Amino acid sequence: MAGKKYLEAKKLVDSKKIYSVAEAVALAKKTSFSKFKGAIDIAIKLNVDTTKVEQQLRGTMTLPHYYGKVNRILVIDDSVSEAEAKKAGADFFGGDEKIAEIKDGWLDFDVLITSPKFMPKLSKLGKILGPKGLMPNPKLGTITTKVIDTIKEFKGGKSTYRTDTYGNVHMVVGKVDAKDTDVVENIEALINFIASKRPSTIKGEYIKSIYISASMGPSIRIR
Repeated sequence: MAGKKYLEAKKLVDSKKIYSVAEAVALAKKTSFSKFKGAIDIAIKLNVDTTKVEQQLRGTMTLPHYYGKVNRILVIDDSVSEAEAKKAGADFFGGDEKIAEIKDGWLDFDVLITSPKFMPKLSKLGKILGPKGLMPNPKLGTITTKVIDTIKEFKGGKSTYRTDTYGNVHMVVGKVDAKDTDVVENIEALINFIASKRPSTIKGEYIKSIYISASMGPSIRIR
């Protein structure tokens, strides 16, 4: 059952209206009822069939202004030193010993960056890493020979995106206390980016709807 604060906030939103991005950002902030400075989230509904591999969107992008969590990065590689990796921003570093730790259930990281050399060993951990979305993947840029550059990119705000089972893409695009203009720039950049990734097999409408909301607040439609 919806709480009183949510219902009061929802009254401020016209569910039949499609708001401009700027209007929606201002309204998302106004209707946020959390005690903390929460995030502003976006949900983009796509006309894709996620049972078809060619229509599954997955990859990385960097928003103009980053408000997501700081990634905890594990590097499994031997082409660079631990000191070099950690200077670039890696939180954990190793080789076979880290693979053994993962096999034993250690998963206290958000991104795993590795070189092609280690993939035969890591691929055997698919049942552990796969369900958590932690398996290195060339589409995500996490299998690379440019390890240091990749660490810096993910530490500096590179975000992963993917369609869920229902064809939705979710991402944090701002904070309630961020500048309106920064959040607007992020939303417009993400929409343009997703539009550019339209699968060639899609017929008709591609982006079906777009909503934004504060972490604790009602949804506001912008498309």
